[in-house]
Amino acid sequence: MNIVTPTIKNLIDIWLKEDIGRGDLTQSAIKNKIVCAHWISKTNGFFCGGSLVESIYKTLDKSVQVTLHKPDGARISSDEKIVELRGPVFALLAGERTALNIAMHLSGIVTATNKLVLELKGTKVRLADTRKTTPGLRDLEKYAVKCGGGVNHRLGLDDAAMLKENHIAWGNGIPEAIENLRKNIPWTTKIIVEAETKEQAIEAVLAGVDGVLLDEMQPYEVLALTTQLRGLDKGSSKTVIIEASGISPQDIKQYASTGVDIISTSAPITQSKWMDFSMRFTEKSTC
Repeated sequence: MNIVTPTIKNLIDIWLKEDIGRGDLTQSAIKNKIVCAHWISKTNGFFCGGSLVESIYKTLDKSVQVTLHKPDGARISSDEKIVELRGPVFALLAGERTALNIAMHLSGIVTATNKLVLELKGTKVRLADTRKTTPGLRDLEKYAVKCGGGVNHRLGLDDAAMLKENHIAWGNGIPEAIENLRKNIPWTTKIIVEAETKEQAIEAVLAGVDGVLLDEMQPYEVLALTTQLRGLDKGSSKTVIIEASGISPQDIKQYASTGVDIISTSAPITQSKWMDFSMRFTEKSTC
C-alpha cells in the first residue's frame, strides 16, 4: 500500500532538508557513480515504511531503483535482506539516514503492536491506538499500528465527539453535554464518553452514547461494569461499544477476559523500541 499522500511528500521534503541542509559536505570525498546497496535487519520483528523509503530516494534522484523484499507488516528475521537499492552514490548516501530512521521507527511500532495483538488471539477484542502520537507523524504511526494488526482510534478531534474528564468537569454534566453535542454535530458523528467512575459510565449509556471508555479501572472493575452496562443497553436499538483504556500492557489478557470490545493503549507508539536496520554497499553495479 502506498501511503505517500501530498502531505507526506511535504514531510519528506522537510526531513531531507533537515538532514542535508545546504549540501552533504562529505560528498567531496568520493566520486558520484552508480552503485548498489541493501538493507539488512539486525533483529527479528516486522517491517514497515517501504513506500516511504522509495519516495525518499525518488525525491533525491528519480533514477534510484528501490526493490522491496518485504511488504509492510511482514515478519523479518535478523540478518535478512529487506531492501535493495541501485543508483547514484550521492543520492543513496544523502537519503540513508532519513530513510532508515523512519522505517526503523515505524517497524518498531508494528512489532510492538503485533506482540499485543497476539495476546488477544482467540478473543473478539480489538487493540486500538490513541492520540498520543508524534506531532506530524500521526498518520504514519497509526498506519504502522494497522500493519501490526491493530485498529485506529480517532485520527483527530474532528473524527468523533469524545467527552473526556475536562469536558465533564467544565461542563454541566454528561446528559446536558451529550444533548448539546447532538444539536451541533452531524448526525453521523459518533459520541463517546470517557468514564472514570461507574456512575459516569452508567449515565453515559443511559444517555445513548455510541461508546463508553472505561479509564484506568482494574480488570475486576471492568468485568463487573461491562456486565452491568450490557444489561442497560439491551432495550436499546444500538449496542454500545465498551472500551478499556489506561491499562498496563502486561495485564492485557486480564482485560481481554472482561467482555470489552476494544482495548486502547498508546504503548505501541510511545513505548516501542526502534528496529535496527543497516545499509551495506556492494562493489557490483548490478543488484
